[in-house]
Amino acid sequence: MDVYHSGSRAVQDRVGVRDLADHMGRAIGEGVRPVVAAFLELQPLLVLGAADPVDGRVWASALTGAPGFVRATGPRRISVATGVSHACPSDGADAPPPADPLAAALATPGTPVGTTVLDPRTRRRVRVNGRLRPTPRGFAVETDRVFANCPKYVQRRETYETVDRTPGSPRRSTELTSGQREFLAAADTFFLATLHPDGAGAELGHRGGAPGFVHVASPRTLTWRDHPGNSMFLTLGNLATDPRAGLLFLDWTTGRTLQLTGEARTRFAPDGERTVHFTVAEAVDTPAALPLRWSAPEYSPANPDPTG
Repeated sequence: MDVYHSGSRAVQDRVGVRDLADHMGRAIGEGVRPVVAAFLELQPLLVLGAADPVDGRVWASALTGAPGFVRATGPRRISVATGVSHACPSDGADAPPPADPLAAALATPGTPVGTTVLDPRTRRRVRVNGRLRPTPRGFAVETDRVFANCPKYVQRRETYETVDRTPGSPRRSTELTSGQREFLAAADTFFLATLHPDGAGAELGHRGGAPGFVHVASPRTLTWRDHPGNSMFLTLGNLATDPRAGLLFLDWTTGRTLQLTGEARTRFAPDGERTVHFTVAEAVDTPAALPLRWSAPEYSPANPDPTG
């Protein structure tokens, strides 16, 4: 079965990388290999993307916990202890921020989810996609796509510590404030959630660059250049068929999260450069949402000059 749908194929053909994409696609499997299982159990952070089952808006959220809160529990299953109990008390893992936009999705059986587990210390990242099933300790994902991504554009952060924080009240708005625009313009990393055609699946991708690679054009518009990657075009392929998208920005020091939902469209220039334009429908800004504090970044040598 082709690992790519029509949207990804259309972008691959437009850029002229179908053969390379076919080669890279061989790395996508359905099961959780032992090396991936070992990697997952060492991580304190998982980022997840899905659509809200009520209004269909796409969001990306971060979940945290002591290493081991994400683990493989079968050849095609991972389990995540979220701290949200469906039948019995949890084991103390950290919960999603209060009123997280994906709370309903995490409690809905069969929700298509895309996840990325990123380790800034090693710049390794693994993507696990599948269907969600609520459990007494959180949720499980029955996997249908598991693969690693290269470390390109990932900023290295050598260490982290867990700190005692009380999440602030989420602030919701339909436009970005001046402070939020400054936060986005200084970002070196964000996560991007998209959907397969007809809601058949979800992807959670990573985008990185030197501060300034995200351009805030207005209180409701931001853009970024799509830098050369693995040539699969999973994210841009999704956007070619369904523009709904969710963005997540983290403050790696204070634990603040800024979640955006809206629509994203790709513009192709004659010289081949690709720019993604995102229109904000809603923003959720949560102070101290995450209990992790990471060290200062060592920027990836692959980062392009954001002014170039």
